[in-house]
Amino acid sequence: MKRSIVFVLAFLYCGFSANAQSKVSVSKESKKDFHDWAKTPPLGWNSWDIFGTAITEKQAREQADAMKKHLLPSGYDVFTVDIQWYQPTAKNHFYDADAIYSLSMDAYGRLTPAVNRFPSAADGKGFKPLADYVHSLGLRFGIHIMRGIPKQAVKENTPVLGTDVRAQDIALTNSVCSWNPDMYGVDATKPEGQAYYDSIIKLYASWGVDYIKCDDISRPYDAVQQAEIEALRKAIDKSGRKIVLSLSPGATPLSKGPHVMEHANLWRITDDFWDRWGLLFAMFERTHAWEPYRGPGHWPDADMLPIGFIDFGRPTKFTRDEHYTLMSLWSIARSPLIFGGDMTKLDDFTKNMLTNPEMLQVNQNSTNNRQVSRDKNLIVWAADVPGSKDKYVALFNAQSKGDNLDFANADYASPVIAGKWKSQEIKVSVKDGKRLVLFVKDGGNGIRFDRGVWVDPVLHGPNGDLKLTDLKWSYASAGYGETRVNRTCDNDPLMVEGKEVTGIGTHAESIIIYDLPKGYDTFTTRGVVSDNGSVVFGVLVDKGEQNTSDTSMVSVNLKDLGINGKVKVRDLWGHKDLGQYTKSFGQELPLHGAGMYRLTPVK
Repeated sequence: MKRSIVFVLAFLYCGFSANAQSKVSVSKESKKDFHDWAKTPPLGWNSWDIFGTAITEKQAREQADAMKKHLLPSGYDVFTVDIQWYQPTAKNHFYDADAIYSLSMDAYGRLTPAVNRFPSAADGKGFKPLADYVHSLGLRFGIHIMRGIPKQAVKENTPVLGTDVRAQDIALTNSVCSWNPDMYGVDATKPEGQAYYDSIIKLYASWGVDYIKCDDISRPYDAVQQAEIEALRKAIDKSGRKIVLSLSPGATPLSKGPHVMEHANLWRITDDFWDRWGLLFAMFERTHAWEPYRGPGHWPDADMLPIGFIDFGRPTKFTRDEHYTLMSLWSIARSPLIFGGDMTKLDDFTKNMLTNPEMLQVNQNSTNNRQVSRDKNLIVWAADVPGSKDKYVALFNAQSKGDNLDFANADYASPVIAGKWKSQEIKVSVKDGKRLVLFVKDGGNGIRFDRGVWVDPVLHGPNGDLKLTDLKWSYASAGYGETRVNRTCDNDPLMVEGKEVTGIGTHAESIIIYDLPKGYDTFTTRGVVSDNGSVVFGVLVDKGEQNTSDTSMVSVNLKDLGINGKVKVRDLWGHKDLGQYTKSFGQELPLHGAGMYRLTPVK
């Protein structure tokens, strides 16, 4: 992953200046009216984070009522029903491959809302009654769709509306989504393929849809997907309705920036974003890389905000400091702000984060948004305030406890371990060690399911044996899920070859740090791959040389912002003035923390 990011950034620096977002623009001749439909990043809500595939009409109406009360006054107006609204038995965040031929569908192979979940859709009304209700609250109505045509339509060989062909004539049965089983791709290079897209968009427009999130279309952005993106654009333009188009999932290839900004209003720059620091940390490089393509009507999308109560009711795992990092980065990078939590249980802290008027001004009304500097994960972003010489500045302490503990300095590194239940015995001296650091790195075979298990991790020495599972770590991270004792990163029982084991379950990339007690000189364990991925296990014994402070000063030279002389500074999160600064401005910030400010030159 790091190698690919470095390549991306190298490409950017070769082709653009650090300030280049204004240099890639939609040409006057090719500019589409649809860019005017999202002049600023959309603000809204989406059902995925809280309800997964399973939202019902009753829940949707309750959420819409809460949205009108809590978020609409601050400008959040896009209300979106996410994936599988056409699946009668949809549950949780998973997809049922056994249900692909029992979806709700009309005679022309167009998916319709499942009536048992959306009763008002009966008698062919579709989403129109729900859309009408959402519109009556002053909100816009959005839906999620999957690229292509239902496999069910192909099996039944339904006619394609407005043509003499049928589903089997336009379906690309070798073009399928790797994670959702419902659809085949469509050959959009054929007029009949375009006609199918015309027919579904015409249906959605008749329901009153204002916003479409189309999935399985912006990654890997191959020739089939590119043709389908263009077909969607044409179909929306023909429909006569101002439907904002969002593409998913990411990461959209950076090389497709010129194309995607000509056809969509927003596109994902990441896979699904959840409440884990590692995913948030990775977004600094992604938002920076997409700077050249950010502008009115075309927005790189860092994904939804998984804060508040999500995932069928659990509280977010982001800390308060991480909330400030998340919201500061999304706003100064001008990502769409799409809340994913339960709006009927909106706590004061989350509501205040989302509706902070000074934060929203940065997101909705700033220009020349860019990363100014990055040094040891102390990061500075800035933006211009239109109509003035003021600057917005965001300061980030994106350091973690494990940052100074480099895998390259590990006392032990395994070979690549690949394949389910493959393992490696590990024995390392910890004599004179202050901290024990356990790494699980991606083995690089292209499979994302890189779950690793530290089986029976034990310290040995004159004081006897001490199970690491009986100690509390000082820091732990996982690339997916959570690092857990005697459980997998998914919180399932920790199993190896069908037997429950004692150990630590995690997922690459992972760092676990323990403070070493005295009286032990050897560490032993067995590193096991618990699925078909590939990992490298590493152990580092820190003898006290490498520490990360709990807070750090993050600062910016005013000349780097084009400011000479003094500035007065306002804290946008704290709603208070901090005084005047000369030459530089900085703040002491905690790990994973951030601040956002407005700097006004003093005459």
